[in-house]
Amino acid sequence: MVEKYKKENANDVVFNLEYNSERQHLLIPEYGRHLQKLIDQATAIEDDETRNKAAKYIIQVMGSLNPHLRDVPDFQHKLWDQLFIMSDFRLNVDSPYPIPSREVLQLKPDVLQYPQNFPKYRFYGNNIKYMIDVANKWEDGEMKNALVLVIANHMKKSYLSWNKDTVKDDVIFEHLFELSGGKINLLQSTEELLNTTDLLRTNKRISNKIAPAGPPKIQSNKNNKGPGKPKPFQKNNNQK
Repeated sequence: MVEKYKKENANDVVFNLEYNSERQHLLIPEYGRHLQKLIDQATAIEDDETRNKAAKYIIQVMGSLNPHLRDVPDFQHKLWDQLFIMSDFRLNVDSPYPIPSREVLQLKPDVLQYPQNFPKYRFYGNNIKYMIDVANKWEDGEMKNALVLVIANHMKKSYLSWNKDTVKDDVIFEHLFELSGGKINLLQSTEELLNTTDLLRTNKRISNKIAPAGPPKIQSNKNNKGPGKPKPFQKNNNQK
């Protein structure tokens, strides 16, 4: 009689349990441990032809997880790269794409050279300083005078965004003279900048555009006696 069910010792079952902390680290966990074991088995195959067939079969299994991208050429290239990565670059098969190397994948990108500017007047921003530097390179004339006036008005607008009170034009001219290295001098100029009220109104309009629109407010009118509003109940004391 063939024994259909074999009773196992409970102690042996518990002793042979496989915990995740003891398992091999998954290089790409999205594919799961079963596919990782399949790649390890294919890597251990000694016959080249059988190993290449196993690699192509694994690519089909990996592509079945994303069937809508399975036949896209770029996606096929990605699958082959992931196959070599999951095999820890130990799989020796013929790939239709260039085989990636460990050194290339471990390269770190270059550090971005962010502008480390620490201006004295931060509320003006770096763009104002760039505009002032450009104005210093221009020749004297109407175009430069117009650009300097635009810069001064923008400086006043930025100042009012930081300080909601008010600012005199002389303060803006002094800051402009300092930021330009003394090349733009409007301290003795009779030019007047835009009105503070207009600039504050412009800043408020811009902030209202940025703020999210909420639900419309319903104003209640206590004196509303329209036909649709029911009259309050009044007790008649004379009624018997």
